[in-house]
Amino acid sequence: MAEAVPSRSEDSYASRYVSNDEGNNVIVDTGCANLSSVKFAIQRLGFSATITDDIELIKRADKVIFPGVGSAKHAMANIIDKGLIETLQNLTQPVLGFCLGMQLMAESSTEGISSTEGLSNSKEGANDNVIKCLGVIPTLVEPLDAKDNRLPHMGWNTLTNVTDHPVLKGISVNDYFYFVHSFAAPISEYTIASCKYGSEFSAVIAKDNFVGCQFHPERSSALGSKIIKNFLNL
Repeated sequence: MAEAVPSRSEDSYASRYVSNDEGNNVIVDTGCANLSSVKFAIQRLGFSATITDDIELIKRADKVIFPGVGSAKHAMANIIDKGLIETLQNLTQPVLGFCLGMQLMAESSTEGISSTEGLSNSKEGANDNVIKCLGVIPTLVEPLDAKDNRLPHMGWNTLTNVTDHPVLKGISVNDYFYFVHSFAAPISEYTIASCKYGSEFSAVIAKDNFVGCQFHPERSSALGSKIIKNFLNL
């Protein structure tokens, strides 16, 4: 994993943006994210956003940001407790997931389950040894095969492949982004950007109106700001 920090300043990059925000942007409060840092990253670009778990506000949003940190088990339990499952699954406006938020877009995850634990509690959205996620992108989240590298995969790393997508406009192979994770989605037909840490994994996945970034755009300097801006300008 390359550890060099990108040379371009996020603040100088963001300061070139002119505020013309007319959108209704929502950050979903899953109870499992540093929401203030995500909101600040959006505001730095001249946009506004509301942090909420209110179903009606989420449904009416023009754009939905879905951040997350921690384990899939805990996050899905929170989402179920808040009654957000069906709302999130049925969104038709653009949705962007950050880190765990991306992983929760998958069909299932094993994150948060010990090797001896089998979950059958439907409240936690789990079958034996699998956490049932939102299922809006048909992929799985599995332990990252880091080979001889240390886990978690934490720090700056480069993209190894980038396909054409509006959210990735201006993003190229070898661009740096900031990662913190031990689980990942494998390469699939829904992969629109990849990264390598021991083995290749999906850095960005997309299907229909849902896009998920394994890295943290809000912590990824100028290029992370570019991805957020691309999304908010859809």
